[in-house]
Amino acid sequence: MSTSASDWVQRDHPAPGVTRLTLNRPDSFNALSADMMAALQAALDTASQDRGCRVVVLAANGRAFCAGHDLREMSAQPDLRFYQQLFAQCSRMMLAVQAMPQPVIAQVQGIATAAGCQLVAMCDLAVAADTARFAVSGIHYGLFCATPSVGLSRNLGRKQAMEMLLTGDFIDAHAAVDKGLINHAVPDDKLTDTVLGLCQKIVEKPATAVRMGKALFYQQLELGIAAAYQLAGQTMACNMMDADAQEGFQAFVEKRTPSWKHKA
Repeated sequence: MSTSASDWVQRDHPAPGVTRLTLNRPDSFNALSADMMAALQAALDTASQDRGCRVVVLAANGRAFCAGHDLREMSAQPDLRFYQQLFAQCSRMMLAVQAMPQPVIAQVQGIATAAGCQLVAMCDLAVAADTARFAVSGIHYGLFCATPSVGLSRNLGRKQAMEMLLTGDFIDAHAAVDKGLINHAVPDDKLTDTVLGLCQKIVEKPATAVRMGKALFYQQLELGIAAAYQLAGQTMACNMMDADAQEGFQAFVEKRTPSWKHKA
């Protein structure tokens, strides 16, 4: 039975403070058609506004995490304007992952190729089954993976990223850890528990510090070093004025466990 577009991104809450968004187009390897990207964009936008959501997990049903763009849809409309709009839509969705206040963790099984690999790269953290594989394979079809290269080059060393982009070769999960694309490669049957364990560590931290920290981390990466230090210093000063930071320091002095005030 085919899945309707309204069900292409499922939402659930596997633990307090955790929102899981599950790509659910398994028959198409969760390919990112225009409708699929719209569904994911809407789900991300909703989660970003949810004050009770502390962490977002991006998972997928089926044998693949995401096989990239829907090549059938792309080949059916050989029109420059269509392609420009499609890739602009994809870029907006990818940037939404980085812009939302909650950390986003990719939970990867099977393959993540082209824009699917890009999606993993754009997440703040990523955990994969040790049987997962990654590639930016457009070059096999005459298309350099230009938009995936943006996320990839911000995770891997330049020469490592270029090798993947120029050859289209797959790397396994352990190589993805070594290259910096993902954080952990774990046995398939440990994948969900590992991700939820990582979520729990984040949920236990003060919400304000996590939100401010994520925003600062990406902003400073795009600045020169002097401007980056200036922004970081301003952020830390503002963070220090937060009640939870004051509580954390007082708890350190008193040698006790902090009692966070802002948990959402």
